[in-house]
Amino acid sequence: MSEKNMANVRRRLIATAAAAALVAGGLLVGGASGASAKPTTGGTLYMITHAGQFAHADPQRNYTGQDIAFFNTYLYRNLVVYKPAAGPSGSGLVADLATNTGVPSNSAKTWKFTLRPGVKWEDGTAITCADVKYGVSRTFATDVITDGPAYALSMLAIPQDAKGNSLYAGPYKKTGQKLFDKAVTCSKDNRTITFNLSHSVADFNYATSYPAFGPVKASKDTGDKYDLHPLSSGPYKIAKYTINGEMDLVRNANWSKASDSVRTPYPDNVTVRFGLDSNVIDQIMLSDSIPNTVNLDGLQPVNNRAFFADDKYSARRMNVYDPYVRYYGLNSSAGHLDCLAVRKAVFYAWPIQSLIDLAGGTVFYGDVGDSPIKPVLGLDYAKTTGNVHDSNFKTAGNPAYAKSLLAQAKTDCPATYAKVTGDAGISIDLPNTSTQQKASVLLKAGLDAAGFNTKFNFIPSGQYYPTVQDITKQGDVTRAGWGADWANASTVIPPLFLKDGGFDLSGNWGDAVYPAFKAKVDAASAETNRPKQAAAWKSLAQFAMDQFWITPPIFGKAQLDWGSKVGGVAFWDPQGTFLFPALYVK
Repeated sequence: MSEKNMANVRRRLIATAAAAALVAGGLLVGGASGASAKPTTGGTLYMITHAGQFAHADPQRNYTGQDIAFFNTYLYRNLVVYKPAAGPSGSGLVADLATNTGVPSNSAKTWKFTLRPGVKWEDGTAITCADVKYGVSRTFATDVITDGPAYALSMLAIPQDAKGNSLYAGPYKKTGQKLFDKAVTCSKDNRTITFNLSHSVADFNYATSYPAFGPVKASKDTGDKYDLHPLSSGPYKIAKYTINGEMDLVRNANWSKASDSVRTPYPDNVTVRFGLDSNVIDQIMLSDSIPNTVNLDGLQPVNNRAFFADDKYSARRMNVYDPYVRYYGLNSSAGHLDCLAVRKAVFYAWPIQSLIDLAGGTVFYGDVGDSPIKPVLGLDYAKTTGNVHDSNFKTAGNPAYAKSLLAQAKTDCPATYAKVTGDAGISIDLPNTSTQQKASVLLKAGLDAAGFNTKFNFIPSGQYYPTVQDITKQGDVTRAGWGADWANASTVIPPLFLKDGGFDLSGNWGDAVYPAFKAKVDAASAETNRPKQAAAWKSLAQFAMDQFWITPPIFGKAQLDWGSKVGGVAFWDPQGTFLFPALYVK
């Protein structure tokens, strides 16, 4: 699951054992604000961010951990959701729209969910199986519904063409509609939905915790414009949403607590303020000038260190291991970094320690990693060989060794060498924030010292992922962060390194090694023997590192801060952010 604002810390799953160790090991700094106090109802809860908008409010396009947690709390209902609880229990699934967490059969190739009665849209009409089916169908309209998770495309039993494209083109074109109607069916009473999968997926119900598997009312669908005002099925509805302005949520009169065993909405209003300068955000939080405010971004590094060093802020802060691996995707598609020696040169020139120090150091930002799979996944992680364990790797960067690799590239791939060292240069995608402006100075110094001509694409924060996930707009090197969607590397390796996996910023599907790699990924995804599957994920992570499809990764940490009148603050492990359902205004 991708992070929302790459200047700050965000998104997904911490394994149960790791979450318990997090608290036991003492990394948790600052208590859950008001966790033992009785929540109060009423008031306005403010949330502030530098981003100009949510990356996506459309449920089928929402693929960012913090955004998913926000919308699943306030606006969306899904078949299942994560339990709204702090600590390891928050990683468990509970029924939401459905009456249970799903019933598998046929070796987990068939899954059934029955909808609970009495659930309504904000317009007062009932939410039906047909609405859920239609919502899922939108994922297949990849020309309109972009950027969202592609699990439906890879899991449902719908044939593909020779190029691996689904023969169903979504509800707008309706090409292959009968194929989709066979894969996803509704009972005669329009309450039970059945998903027929192409292969065994023992943890498919975790996928349905995503809004991408949630309902959309066909008559209210406005295609890509649905992003601006999705119809609510949750306890709040959108009263106003202005890019670089505000999103104002008010209570949804057609939501009923009797039909929702998960949510307990405390504030009368939830207002998200977009486009604030990072310095303004820091001043609001440091001065506590708007005490009923949650900071969605985190503080800038200098202020963050000061905030966590001062005891007077102890009741308004939290320092935790986050779910993310931070990295830069090395675009290996034609015309970019389609040369192994060039990618290796980038890797060994990378000034990773300077970037960590800029962002808060090992205490606040993270440690140098060695795999796209984070150790919190336990069974699926293994220490890799080579890469950061190679004697040529230096945390400060090793420009001399990188130069030798570029010299090799001049022979191996002269066109790519000429591009990255000549006028065209090597382009790096970054969110346009003050922190990333500073990071660009460090990156340019490190890569230029190795012989690259380094250039930058600064992209507005709210438009960052929609931009870089378009291969025609992506640069050579793209800043990113990823956390497992659930506690299995099936939600790391396929989405990061398969075409149409949902978050492949490596552009590697034109690489000669890709077909064999994909075959092994597909086999691992279908493996129901968990230890065998874990061994396969470890091997595939090693392969990705050997191909240098990413820069040296960082195993991240996160800090949260909030105002003195915000109660119920806790960390939601599976979402990697605030436990939004517990927040209230004191």
